[in-house]
Amino acid sequence: MTPRASDDRDDLALAAAAAAGERGALEALLERHVDRVHSICARIVRDPADAQDASQEALLAVARRIDRFDGRSAFTTWLYRVATNAALDEVRRRGRRPRPSEVLDDALTFRPADEPATAAVDVHAALDRLPEKFRVPVVLRDVDGLDYAEITDILGIPPGTVRSRIARGRALLASLLGNHQTPAERPSK
Repeated sequence: MTPRASDDRDDLALAAAAAAGERGALEALLERHVDRVHSICARIVRDPADAQDASQEALLAVARRIDRFDGRSAFTTWLYRVATNAALDEVRRRGRRPRPSEVLDDALTFRPADEPATAAVDVHAALDRLPEKFRVPVVLRDVDGLDYAEITDILGIPPGTVRSRIARGRALLASLLGNHQTPAERPSK
């Protein structure tokens, strides 16, 4: 998108105008949130090229379905749902394509935790190994900082299921990172 003069209307007003056919409002809305959409997709998909594809699909879905946004929730909550669905669709498509297994194995060579950059690589590699149903809620909560109610709305699952999947995902993640202690065994800060 080419940079435009900023439209200072809030997201709800822009969405309503875009749904009514105002092209400039749609462009302003997409421009305002393109980085957020890409960030969501990149965190879920974990492959730069696939994340770009998922981002494009999400932005197209917003443009095509803006009239379905009813304003009952924040626009960003609806946007997270659209972006998350696009990312999950891309993960499913990727799952049907052949992928070299040695790339994943090399990424999981663990290094000392006092090296922050390599520790981040290890965490991302471990996130890649989490089953999708646990990875997505963990990413939305612990990486994107969404609250449980937002995650419930985005994923369309009950709050108890969200909490359970986050807890199980965190436990699996800790195990993948070599921390096999139970929460009661871990030293407190």
